[in-house]
Amino acid sequence: MSLGYGHEHIAIPGPSPVPTRVLNAAHRASPDIYAEPLAALNLQVMAQLKRLAGTRANLAPYIGNGHAAWEAATANLFDRGETVLVLTSGHFGRSWADVLTACGVEVERLDFGNAPADPARLAARLAADPESELKAVMVCQIDTASGTQADIPALRAAMGDHPALLVVDAIASLGCAPMKMDEWGVDVLLSASQKGLMCPPGMAFVWFSDKAAARGKTGLTTPYWDWHIRAGAEQLWRFWGGTPPVQQVYALDEALRMILEEEGLEAVWSRHARLARAVWAAVDAWGAGNDGIRVTVADAAARAASVTAVTLPRADELRAWVAGVCGVTLGVGLGAPEPSGALRVAHMGHCNAAMVLGVLGAMEAGMIALEIPHGPGGLNAAAAVVAGG
Repeated sequence: MSLGYGHEHIAIPGPSPVPTRVLNAAHRASPDIYAEPLAALNLQVMAQLKRLAGTRANLAPYIGNGHAAWEAATANLFDRGETVLVLTSGHFGRSWADVLTACGVEVERLDFGNAPADPARLAARLAADPESELKAVMVCQIDTASGTQADIPALRAAMGDHPALLVVDAIASLGCAPMKMDEWGVDVLLSASQKGLMCPPGMAFVWFSDKAAARGKTGLTTPYWDWHIRAGAEQLWRFWGGTPPVQQVYALDEALRMILEEEGLEAVWSRHARLARAVWAAVDAWGAGNDGIRVTVADAAARAASVTAVTLPRADELRAWVAGVCGVTLGVGLGAPEPSGALRVAHMGHCNAAMVLGVLGAMEAGMIALEIPHGPGGLNAAAAVVAGG
């Protein structure tokens, strides 16, 4: 018998749940794309996105996903054969490095396993680059696979006077964890619509400083990827390289209003932080009865606010059970050494305490049903965090 009939809950780290209000905002026929109202709305959304990122920098939007943002930044920043330093803390940092390599960029990697990038190691590597051959330092603020969160201000400080650009992937963090692009000295910031921004997949965004813009066109810059055309656009179609994603723009306007005007950005960050701690508390309690159950990132200060990677025996069986019996979909153990023994719990975007406690309850029920040994009190520990502990 399945108890999953009802509202299915998706607890994967993107696409994240989309609020009904956002879906309703998108549910409309396209207007005249050459008329003033849509152009004005687009400009409003661009201003909201800059506010979300904490910047006055340039902004180029693209129709695409996070991989599109990776390639857009690459096409505007580098020539073939130039060298960049990529700090990797999981599957997505390594995938980003692979994309750069495929585009013809020389990539040097500092790999930190599932731990956050170490500012001291970064400083030492840059000190050994007196000719400034490294053109950029690139890092995921949150690696969606490992659930690791980098300390961006500390990495910026570690760069000192080195002229390399700091390029940050905020795809899994924007709208979930603090991001202050200008204050922190980020030169290029990347994100997409389907995670903390609470929208369907399909929009990618690249914010870039005047320092980054001064690079001009490179040998990789094509008309479609050229961020100068988009950031300096005077006509709506130029922002998007052609027909704009009309329904997506309406959806994003509604989502950003919810984040910035109604809940408030500081409150959004606090909500994500507490929901994350509730998940960690439950996993810690379960791990007291099975040393194979643990949050993959050992240091709580280095854990992501938007997604938690969990090492758990028979995780694939548990994922199948909670999906079939409870209607809850958990994330796969992407990039884990043993993917069948790992899973991910997302707590990003449109997510509240009831949703998180429901996911944790389904997981605990599954461990009981499947006779996976675990410690007691997981739900109590999570509830205590929700209650203010």
